[in-house]
This record gives sequence, C-alpha cells and structure tokens, in this order.
Amino acid sequence: MATTPRKRRYHASSPFQAGPEVEHEVYEVGARVSHDTYGMGRIISLQGTTSAQVDFGEGAKHIPLPCAKMSAL
Repeated sequence: MATTPRKRRYHASSPFQAGPEVEHEVYEVGARVSHDTYGMGRIISLQGTTSAQVDFGEGAKHIPLPCAKMSAL
C-alpha cells in the first residue's frame, strides 16, 4: 500500500526552518501582463511552463518563466 509523504514538521527554534512555499503564477495566451522593465503587454504564446512570448507594443520578447518581474493583470 503506497502512502503519500507527510509534510515535514520543524521544531520552532530550529535553524533549519523550511522556506515559504512560493506559488508561481499560471499564464494563459491572450492574458494581459505587466513587466517591471518592458511595461504592459499581452501573452502571444506559451512554450510549456518554461517561457512565454509577450508582445509589449515595440515587439515581442521571450520571457523565461517563472519571472519575478512579470505579473498577470
């Protein structure tokens, strides 16, 4: 019988505390996004979960995912 692994519990004063779980945004084709460097854009295509092609008006850019500088609107 297979069991699912339980989430590891850490002692409150342990120096080896687990870091916070980071949730990555899920993007869809056609979604509007905001990028810290390039500004507002629209997702043209997705290459799996590794990169997105985004049209920022002056041209399309390939953005690797996950990208801390980009957020969905």
